[in-house]
Amino acid sequence: MNILSNLLSQPTQNNRPKRQRRGIEIKSPREIEIMRLSAKIVATVLKEISELVQPGMTTADLDAYAEKRIREMGATPSFKGYHGFPGSICSSINNEVVHGIPNKKKVIRTGDVLKVDTGAYYEGFHGDSCITIAVGEVTSEAARLIRVAEEALYKGIEQVKAGNYLMDIAGAIEDHVKANKLTVVEDFTGHGVGRNLHEEPSVFNFRTHDMPNVKLRAGMTLAIEPILNAGSKYTRILADRWTAVTVDNALSAQFEHTVLVTEAGYEILTDRSQV
Repeated sequence: MNILSNLLSQPTQNNRPKRQRRGIEIKSPREIEIMRLSAKIVATVLKEISELVQPGMTTADLDAYAEKRIREMGATPSFKGYHGFPGSICSSINNEVVHGIPNKKKVIRTGDVLKVDTGAYYEGFHGDSCITIAVGEVTSEAARLIRVAEEALYKGIEQVKAGNYLMDIAGAIEDHVKANKLTVVEDFTGHGVGRNLHEEPSVFNFRTHDMPNVKLRAGMTLAIEPILNAGSKYTRILADRWTAVTVDNALSAQFEHTVLVTEAGYEILTDRSQV
């Protein structure tokens, strides 16, 4: 989940630990093992959704499926109730950028660019991931946007290694997006993830001097999540106070993984190819 910066590092739900640790957490081997499990639940749900989604379904159908599967695997949906968010997934279609609210009236159609973002809270730790799905046959513009968005995520992940910096991730993402003449949404960022859904540090997808350029350390767990637009980088929030859309009605795509920083490089905890 990509949340506005003023919500960063706030407790997730009333039934979660009330004491909020500050600063960047380095996870212990035991904590990392739990995060592998929470992330595997997320990866499993997203893989299954990518295989079952069909035109004619509603985003509420996907939400109900995700919640059912998350709970069947012994976890709790991270998003449901988060600052009042009503769903277990964020479902954002076409020009909707992030935080789309599942709705039984929102019908998925052939040609849609569907973003599905979800999280699972398991034994005290969260996993978080997002995919963009091309529903049926999409336009060449949409297919290219989706491809470059996923490539940008992995360009960023490739920079993850103890001793590297957050701006190494941001720069790799930004350079790939600009080379493909698309835009990076700057209103939302990635984040640390662990005991809380959103922890320090903010993980930018573009170079900036607005936040410290944190040095990566083994044991950090990051949600890296570039959002790309086919047009303007600017967004606006709808009256529901959650859904962000492009200001020019252009398409948007997003991919996200929960990633562990290791001494040698990285481990993608929400890797769908491993479930």
